[in-house]
Amino acid sequence: MAEYEEFENPEELLRSKQRERKLRKGKKKQSFFKSVLRFFTGCGIIFAVVYFSRLSGWYLPKDAFKTLNPSYVQIVNNRVVKINKIKSVMKDVQVPVLPLYMADLNDLRYKLMSLAPVESVYIRRYAFPARILIIIREAMPVITVAPDMNVQPVAAFTKEGRLITGADYLPLPAEYRTIRVLSYGNKGDDYRKWNADKIHELEKIAKYVETFSREKIEYIDLRNPNDVYVKINTVLIRLGQQDSNIYERIKRIPSILPQIKKVQGKVKYIDLSWEKVNYLKLE
Repeated sequence: MAEYEEFENPEELLRSKQRERKLRKGKKKQSFFKSVLRFFTGCGIIFAVVYFSRLSGWYLPKDAFKTLNPSYVQIVNNRVVKINKIKSVMKDVQVPVLPLYMADLNDLRYKLMSLAPVESVYIRRYAFPARILIIIREAMPVITVAPDMNVQPVAAFTKEGRLITGADYLPLPAEYRTIRVLSYGNKGDDYRKWNADKIHELEKIAKYVETFSREKIEYIDLRNPNDVYVKINTVLIRLGQQDSNIYERIKRIPSILPQIKKVQGKVKYIDLSWEKVNYLKLE
């Protein structure tokens, strides 16, 4: 009864109750409209996400790996591997059907790394418009092999002993300075079977000869693997067998090289194949 005692007039009590009902109805309507607004806002966000996720700008064209259009695929740092060889490998890789930022590109990377001169591959993605930058790191060629100085190299080797052959890679760009090795690929020394140890040995021989002669090497002749020759700017040098004493024989170069200027006539080669004996072979 105390609640009704506050109102002296019953009509005022009625109006108060009516206001309360209107207020409750207003709150219900406001809550309903908020729910409807949240629903349509959520639907709009979902629609926008689906719409934007299906825009062509998120995807690479289906023929991107076949055409290598620079608008979608850029390749840098490939000097030994020619672009046509890269295209022949990439055309067999399926273009991702997912947006590029979600796609797995490991298959493409592994395919490119299967190429002999390629040491590593990094693929950088750009989300919109979808495109990729392929950064190739090639192994450094240190030796080239040819049957004769007048013939283009038929093979090359990296420091790790990786063999590079074929017109897709050879001849190497002029910027590469390699040790030229003459070999027929037979007679008990097939270059196709050379490994990293063999490459390091040839590098060591070249370094020793250049150090003690103070001249650049033109080639190492292994066409007879039991009788090795090395050509420097001044003269041809016969080193003989590739045994444990070959480096000691190379150290004798400074003692005999000055004698070439004193000899009348053309020197065919310096013979260091004998232990502790040096002589000049004349034409």
